[in-house]
Amino acid sequence: MQIEIQQIAPVFLEQEKISGSEIWNQLIAFQKGEYVQLIAPSGSGKTSFIHFLYGLRKDFSGNIFFNNKSLKTISSTQLSSIRAAKLSVVFQDLRLFTNHTAYENIFVKHQLQPFHPKNKIEEMAERLGIQNKLQQAAGKCSYGEQQRIAIIRALQQPFDFIVLDEPFSHLDEDNSKKAMQLIEEETQKRNAGIILADLEQVSFFNAQKILNL
Repeated sequence: MQIEIQQIAPVFLEQEKISGSEIWNQLIAFQKGEYVQLIAPSGSGKTSFIHFLYGLRKDFSGNIFFNNKSLKTISSTQLSSIRAAKLSVVFQDLRLFTNHTAYENIFVKHQLQPFHPKNKIEEMAERLGIQNKLQQAAGKCSYGEQQRIAIIRALQQPFDFIVLDEPFSHLDEDNSKKAMQLIEEETQKRNAGIILADLEQVSFFNAQKILNL
C-alpha cells in the first residue's frame, strides 16, 4: 500500500504553523517498507495528523489517498478493512480498555485479524518486561506498562504501515530500545513501513526519511 498526502492542512491550525511545515500543504508519498520519522513540537498538529491518517477526523483541507483511493470518499466498510489489514496505530492516548486485563486488551486485536499465533502475546510481553502484568487490569498498570501493552496489541494484526504517536514517552531508554527493536522486527516480517511521530528525533530509530511538522 502507498499513502499519498496531497496538500493537507488542518482547518483549525494557525497559518504560521502551516507555512513552515514539511508536511502541511505538501505533496508526500509514504511507501510500504519505508521508515519515516515526523518531528513535531507541541501544538503543531502531530496527533491530528495521526487521526487524519486513520480516518478519525476529516477537518482538513487537501486529501489523503490509500492506493489512489481518496480517504474522504471510501466507504466505512473499506476503511474498516484498511484498519484491519493495512494500517496499525499506537495512539498517544493508547485507547486501552482500562477495566480489562492487559492480556484481554491485546487478545481482542488478535481475534479480529491475527498475524501471529496467540502464544506470541506472552513471548512479546516477556521481551518487553510485562509478562507478569498480563492478568492485571490495564488501568492499574503504570503508563509505561500501558504503552508496551498498546505496542504489543498493535503488532498482533497484519499491516503495511504501523503509525506510532510518541510511543516511548514514559519509557526509559533501555525499554524504548527493546520496544523499537521488536517493532522493527515485526515490520520486516511484513515488509511494512513505520511512521513514527515524536517531539524530537528518536536516535535509535533507523529512519530513512525525517520530516519536520
